Parts: sequence; C-alpha cells; structure tokens
Amino acid sequence: MPFCWLFACLLLATGLSVSPADAALGVNWGTVASHRLPPNTIRQLLQDNGIKKVKIFDADKHSMRALAGTGIEVMIAIPNEMLAAMNDYENARNWVKQNVSQYNFHGGVNIKYVGVGNEPFLTSYNGSFTNVTLAALKNIQAALDDAGVGDTVKVTVPLNADVYDSTVDNPVPSAGIFRADIADLMSQIVSFFSQNGSPFTVNIYPFLSLYGNPNFPIDYAFFEGTATPVIDNGTAYTNVFDANFDTLVAALDKVGFGNLPIVVGEIGWPTDGDANANVTLAEKFYGGLLKRLAAKQGTPRRPNVDIEAYLFGLLDEDAKSVAPGNFERHWGLFAYDGRPKFQLDLAGDGQARWPVATKDVRYLPTKWCTLNPSASNVSEKLFDNMDYACSFADCTALEQGGSCSAMDQQGKASYAFNAYFQTQNQRRESCYFQGLATVTMQNISQGNCNFTVQIVGWSSAAYLLRQSWWMAAGILAAVGGIVLLSA
Repeated sequence: MPFCWLFACLLLATGLSVSPADAALGVNWGTVASHRLPPNTIRQLLQDNGIKKVKIFDADKHSMRALAGTGIEVMIAIPNEMLAAMNDYENARNWVKQNVSQYNFHGGVNIKYVGVGNEPFLTSYNGSFTNVTLAALKNIQAALDDAGVGDTVKVTVPLNADVYDSTVDNPVPSAGIFRADIADLMSQIVSFFSQNGSPFTVNIYPFLSLYGNPNFPIDYAFFEGTATPVIDNGTAYTNVFDANFDTLVAALDKVGFGNLPIVVGEIGWPTDGDANANVTLAEKFYGGLLKRLAAKQGTPRRPNVDIEAYLFGLLDEDAKSVAPGNFERHWGLFAYDGRPKFQLDLAGDGQARWPVATKDVRYLPTKWCTLNPSASNVSEKLFDNMDYACSFADCTALEQGGSCSAMDQQGKASYAFNAYFQTQNQRRESCYFQGLATVTMQNISQGNCNFTVQIVGWSSAAYLLRQSWWMAAGILAAVGGIVLLSA
C-alpha cells in the first residue's frame, strides 16, 4: 500500500466508492466569505463526496495544510497582482519554494498544476497583465524544473472564453480564432504549453451566455437538445458548451496546436441573484453536464475524450464582488454552511443523490434582526438604513429575479437588517438602525426566502494553534519517512 496518513487510508477504505468515470471531475474552492468554514471541515466535505480534484485561487497555507495527506489533486494559483513580480526569476524561485516545495513530501499536498494568474486577459483589465503573464509563466516553470518537480507539476493559465471567438462573417465553431489584440501572445503561450506538457485551461459559463444576451435561446444553455441547432459544415451543435469548447479547439488548430490538452477550469450555474439563477435550472444544468462528463462523450471536434473539468464552485461566497452580477455570490453546489442545494451525480454512475453535507457546523444563536413594528418615522429612515446594511452585507437575493425579491418593502428591510446583523456576528448594537430594528427569537423567513443564521466564523489563529505540529511533521516525513497520525 502506498504511504498515506492513517486517517486518509481509513477513509479510502471505508468511504464512498468513486467510479473511474468521474476521474476528471474537480471543484473550485473559493474563500471570499464573511464567515468561512474551517479548512479541515472543507477537507472532510471533499472526501465525503468523493471529490478527487480541487482548484484554489492562491496557495493559502491553511487550505494547503488541510489538503495534505488526502491524495486530492490540487491546482494552486498565483494571483494576477503577483504576475509582475514573477517576471523576476528569483521571486518565482522563492514562490515555488514556499508554495510548492515545502508541501512536496510523502503525505503532503498532491499539487498537479500551478495556475499563473486568473483570467488575466479579460478585456475589462485593459491590458494590465498582457505584458507580464508569459514571462511569469516561463519563470514559474523554470523554477519548478529547478526544484525537481517540473515533470509532475505543470503550469497553466486559467483563461476566460473571451480570449477566442469565431469570425464575424462565419459565426460557427470551426471558424474559431484567438482575439485579435492578443493573437500573437496566445500563439506563444500555447506553444509554450505544448513544449512543457501543460494544458490549456479555459473557463466556460453557459449561464453567462444566457445572462448577457436576452435573445439567447435558453434551451441552448443545457444538454437536452434545441429546436434551433447551430449547423457547422454538417455538424449540429445543440448546446453552447460544445460550441464554445470546439471554438477553442479550432483556434488552437489554426495556430498549429489542435491537439493541445484542454482543462475546463470553471463551469457551473448559480442559484440566486437573477431570474435564471435558481436551484431548478442549476440542477438541470449539472444533471446534463455530469452525465456528459461521465460518459466521456467529448465534443464533435474531440469525440470520446474524458474532459477534465472543475465545477464552480464548492460553496456560496457572500463577500465576492457583484460587479459581474448579483449571482456572483451564489455559485456554490453547497450553501454558505455546507448544506447541499440539490441532487448531483458526483459518482458518475447515472444516479443523482443528495451530496453529503458538512458535519458539526457551529452556528450563531438562533435569533434574527427584524423591522421593529413599533418604530416611528419609518418611511423617512428606511431606505438609507437598508442601503447602509446592504453595503456591508449580502442583499443580492433582494434584487430583481432573486429568491427574496417578491417580498414587500417591510420584508426586504428585515432581510437587509438581518443580513447585516449576522455579518456582524449578531452584536446587539448592529440591530438598531436608528430605532427601526429589533432582535427576535422567531424565524422570520418567508417562503423560499431564507433569513440566515450565520455560522461561527473560522479563526485562522485557532487553526494555526491546532495545526502547529504540521511543519514539523512535514520535515520529519521528508527526511525520515516517519509515519505520523493526522490531528
């Protein structure tokens, strides 16, 4: 039996069995939340649901320590703001030493990819990272090679699908080309990927196609067929995922790298914050997607292949920017507290089940902040106080199309006040709002609109205390191969 920490071996022996069909399935683990679940709780959530791959958006030491010993394949990342610094090789070498080498021991973290930046060529960045990404990519790969891990850890750049498109006069997948302003750069990047055995990582969001175009046919976002397929040289494209993926394949082919491996770095469907962001449509989308991935069906230009894909995302994140849309905080397969939202076929066996929820979650006391029925001068003060509450808390469910948008103004005010109250850890003074609010022990949720009670936020200091043995364990294991028990 290969070396593993005792708890990991026991879990593999007694936990969920995962069929080979889902070998390429992963999830994105984001952490932009006002109240985070403990990293060890996330580790258990991943293991309980048989998830073998995870993508994170940095190399956070707490997340990495939680993933140690699990065998889960990990894609770590370098934030865009660090790309310029990585143009200096010494900085790149130090980054690899700190974020890759120190975890590279038996029973450590199974790092598979380093994502150099995250969607650095978005047009909204106005070229901020255009001139620094390739050099950073090369330096990180060189540093991985020098550290002796370049054969097993590969660099990539998670890119938005806006880096390629089909031609205006021939809008079909086979006409795919890279965006004109970065065409030469993309040719250099894919050539580098090919030379180093790295994949092209792309984020594909059928939901955004629907969100951004009111005339987009909704059935084309799913996998059940459409009355108006896109016909490309005799091939019928019945869903936007296939069309988008094959547009990239065509763009790669035009620069001479049509066989380059492709990883889908992000794909998912949100459940709130927009009329089309709801549990029903999310369950429908994932049902079709996971069936396709399990069948290794591929796409028309790459049939019968096992597409490696990372679902987006694991949990709702209530502190994310809503600049792209109010749905940004609701991409999770699981709610903020680790409760599953709908049934999924994570095992790839054709049977959708309720995922395993998080265990032993600690909540704040069961109390809420609500509009005070005895308040005076409500109309004069209500909107300003709601605006204040929502500037510090997540009120996206109140927006048009959201799960709480149908409530009357009094209900919306209570929702806003409670969201702020929970974000502020239920401090009594946070439920005042110029006398408009009061604390209640009665659950004030309405219909499908859930007035949350927040979890007890994870403390990094407490986590560090519990995990203080970890570095010593890593050093001992690397030097002497000593088997240590997990905490």
